[in-house]
Formats: sequence, C-alpha cells, structure tokens
Amino acid sequence: MNPSQDEVTVLKNEMSCKNCGALLTFKPGTLKLVCQYCKAENDIKQEDKIEIVENDLEEFLAKHVEEKEKIVVTTIKCDACGATSTVNPKITADKCPFCATTFVLKNGSSSSVYKPQYVLPFKIDDKAALGNFRLWLKKLWFAPSELKHYADRADRLSGMYLPFWTFDCQTESSYTGEQGIDHTREESYRDDKGNSQTRSVTYTSWSSVSGHVSDTFDDILIEASHTLPKPQLRSLEPWDLKNVIPYSDQYLSGFRTENFQVDLPNAYVEGKQRMQEAITHTIQGDIGGDRQRIHSVNTTYNKPTFKYILLPVWISAYQYQKKVYQFIINARTGEVQGTRPYSAGKIALAVIGGIIVAIILYSLFS
Repeated sequence: MNPSQDEVTVLKNEMSCKNCGALLTFKPGTLKLVCQYCKAENDIKQEDKIEIVENDLEEFLAKHVEEKEKIVVTTIKCDACGATSTVNPKITADKCPFCATTFVLKNGSSSSVYKPQYVLPFKIDDKAALGNFRLWLKKLWFAPSELKHYADRADRLSGMYLPFWTFDCQTESSYTGEQGIDHTREESYRDDKGNSQTRSVTYTSWSSVSGHVSDTFDDILIEASHTLPKPQLRSLEPWDLKNVIPYSDQYLSGFRTENFQVDLPNAYVEGKQRMQEAITHTIQGDIGGDRQRIHSVNTTYNKPTFKYILLPVWISAYQYQKKVYQFIINARTGEVQGTRPYSAGKIALAVIGGIIVAIILYSLFS
C-alpha cells in the first residue's frame, strides 16, 4: 500500500523549512525538525497516547507477506562490503558508513522496502557521540597514532538506523534431568615423602528429576542485518524499547537506514534460540541442588508476536593497513563498541622497553 498524493504533499510540507524551503532534518534528543541553514524548527506532531501493537506471528506468516505496507527509498549497495543502505538522491558521491569505501551514486536505485512499524529516535547528537568515541579511543592500548586523531572531526560519524525484529512469547517447557548434591569426606593418602596425610574430597550424588517451567518473554531483540558483527551489536544492549514510537519519515530525515537482510521466519528461529538460553537457566533453577544436568527439553511457544523496528546508532569505519575496523555507538545511551587495530611499532617499542628495564633491574640486584 503506497501513500496517497495528499499524504505525500502533507509530508513534504512538514519536512520543508517554513522560512527558506530547505529540507529539515531531525534534531536528536527532541521532537523537532531543524533547518541546517536558517536554524528554523518545526515540531513533529505526536499522538496524545501511543499504543504499541504487537503482530500475531502465526497469523502474519499464514498470509501473503506482499500485503505488508511498503515505502520507496533510494538505496545503494557497496561493492566492497555488500552493505545496502539508503542515500540522499541529491548527492553524487559518498562513503560507505560500514567500510569507508568511496562510491559514486550512479549505481543508486529506487527500491520498495517493507515499512518499519516503530522507530527509536536518535537521542544523542554527533558531538556527544564523538565525545564518547574519543574517551573510548583513549582507553585503547597500542593503538596507531593516526587512530587517536581519527575522531577529531564529527563528520567521521554517520547516523544510521539499523533494522531489528522483536518477539514476545509465553513458553511452557517440560524437562528431564538430574540433580547433583555435593558432599565432602575425609580420605587418607601418602605424600611424596611417604608420610600419611588426610584431605577433604568433594563428590556429587546424582538423582533423576523431571518437571515443568513457564517463561514470559518481552521484546526479544534479533538483528535483521548481517553487515555488523552480532557480538558488537548485542554489546550495545540494553535499548529502551519501551520508548519506541510509530514510524515516520520525519525521524529519519538527515540519517540513513539499512534495509533488513534477515526475514521474519529466520529471525524467529534465532529468537527462539535466545529464549532457549533463558529457559535453560529457569530449568536449572527449578532442578536446584548444587549441580544440574538437563537431558531433554520440550518447549511449546504460545501466541508469539513480533514488531519490525529501527534502532539508532552512530557508526564509523576506519581503514588501517588495508583492513576495515568498525566503531558503533548506541545513539540512545552513548555506549561504544568496536574492533580496533594495533600498532606493531608501539608493541615492539614496549617489548624492547620491558627488556631494557629487566636488564637494568637484574644488574642492580645481582
């Protein structure tokens, strides 16, 4: 379902500066659009009461996915890393935010993508994100000197909305296993000299158990993209998902978005894997004792629901010795995660310095 001409006209008016007609961009931490030229601001209209709607997963999958509402965006695929993201159709060249490779927009194309339901808007701006980035860089030992100067300019960061799925579910799990109880006893032995000694030894007695546990899951978060390393993205958690608001193009103005690569069925499979980790912990608590063994688990997933959302990050890619290093900042909390290069020269100097210090100390005390 595409927007009507009247809806397009209204949106265009809302995103145009009332003073100079320029395109307004979203101002992080506010509910306003701001003009980068004359600094005029427009308020983003908000509903008095926002109701978050969860979609019935089984019902949705039973229908034709093509019925889901779509939007038309201009996208470009990076030839170097394969990432596909939206771009401003008015620019002619840019850098890929994921690998820092320069590309020309001649390869850009208009495409129809699924419209997200909700968005978590940017809360911290590029200056605040850059400050956190610099603090993070200062903590890196043996980092190349040029990396320390890399964060001197705010344009090193790209504001990006990343796609995610969330899942809610209530589970019932039956299990079989064993409960272990630790005991200690004294035993005698002979040491190396043949003398008789005693020591305490711990042993475990096991007994068969079975049971049933229930778990409730709310907003299990699954990445809808393979572009960024999953461990880094999960290290950005937690997200304040209770503050998501209905999707609007206005929150995306001035920022990029990445299209989802992981579809709903595959995301749900991964979502159940994350649920299983918590279910295992619940079962271990139900078994009790000092140790637990789980032999079998049979889980029923009742009334699963989902949402398709966008989460905000500041992202930067740095190339060092022909290798790409990515830095990601949670644009709600300021948490920084990333991969980092090491300076072989600094490590060599540190090793040489350590050897010299060891020689001096040896000379003084020998």
